[in-house]
Amino acid sequence: MSQVVLKAKNRQDHGSTAARKIRRDGRIPGVLYGRAGKAVSIDLDALEFATGVKGISESTIVKVEVDGKSYDAFVKDTQRSILNGKVLHVDFYEVESGVTLRARVSIQLKGNAVGIRDGGVFEFPLHEIEVECLPKDLPERIEVDVTELGVNQAIHVRDIALPDTIRVISSLDQVVALVKYAKEDKAEAAAEEEAAAAGAAAAPAEGAKDAKA
Repeated sequence: MSQVVLKAKNRQDHGSTAARKIRRDGRIPGVLYGRAGKAVSIDLDALEFATGVKGISESTIVKVEVDGKSYDAFVKDTQRSILNGKVLHVDFYEVESGVTLRARVSIQLKGNAVGIRDGGVFEFPLHEIEVECLPKDLPERIEVDVTELGVNQAIHVRDIALPDTIRVISSLDQVVALVKYAKEDKAEAAAEEEAAAAGAAAAPAEGAKDAKA
């Protein structure tokens, strides 16, 4: 997938009135935050932005061209209208080439777990992991094949195969995906209900005995 390129302009006017005018002109106000703390106010074409970022993940590095100067950056945050879903404002975070960064990368599952056919229930509790690497080595997403996952089996973060250029920050013991027996869950729930009912039945009897004494 080729890198997304977004063309932007330096924005001199600020405030809500200026922002509304920018949006009426079919553009989106935004801010590009540099690694050194410097922020550049920009605006960019709304249609180009919507088309360019469609399908990308939070760890995708895009190229933002501001009046001829190019920046590699994450789409850090987008504010949308609650009425029509249109983007009202966007924040970018600059990524410096050659400097190690930390980012959260989404997990994409591949295949259907064999344990489901054996009566198991599939769960996917962890949808992203945090990694550390150079910008050029940062994956857009991490693919995990669950095809061979059987009943009472789990895939942990430590089981994910990644290149040596990527260091995992998240706990290696976290469960990414698992298959467990639904019948066992129901049996445990029934046992808990039965125990609770027995305890409730015993309580009045003890109270009555105390009253009689």
